[in-house]
Amino acid sequence: MPSTVESELRTRAFARVLGPFLVLVPGIIIVRAPDIEALLHSFFHNEVIVWFVGAFLLLCGLLIIAFHQYWSNAAAIIISLFGWFLALRGLLLLTAPQMIARGAAYSALKLLPAVRAGFSILVLAGIWLTYVGWFVKPPDSDS
Repeated sequence: MPSTVESELRTRAFARVLGPFLVLVPGIIIVRAPDIEALLHSFFHNEVIVWFVGAFLLLCGLLIIAFHQYWSNAAAIIISLFGWFLALRGLLLLTAPQMIARGAAYSALKLLPAVRAGFSILVLAGIWLTYVGWFVKPPDSDS
């Protein structure tokens, strides 16, 4: 499906926000990886925080899904997939937080290099989105 000027501008707008976010947050997680066990332990032992984070992730994911369902280029695909990931992750935190706590979160602590590699991929995606959002010339809306 070819992109339109509107879809390119919307992708650029989302890239301007999500790009720096995906550079900073996963980058900090990579650096603070040894501290993550204590943070996860505290996080999953407070059900109210887990519920609110799940609701917030679901809301953010649904906003991206509602306002950015474009699949025309790499940046658009990353943004759309990220929206679906947030929505599904939020829904899981709301409905089955123990599954995330037991499954992905705590078992990932045993595989610190793999965790760092995974978050490095997110940082690279963030660098790409930052470039697309802030440095690529926007499409000409007068055409």
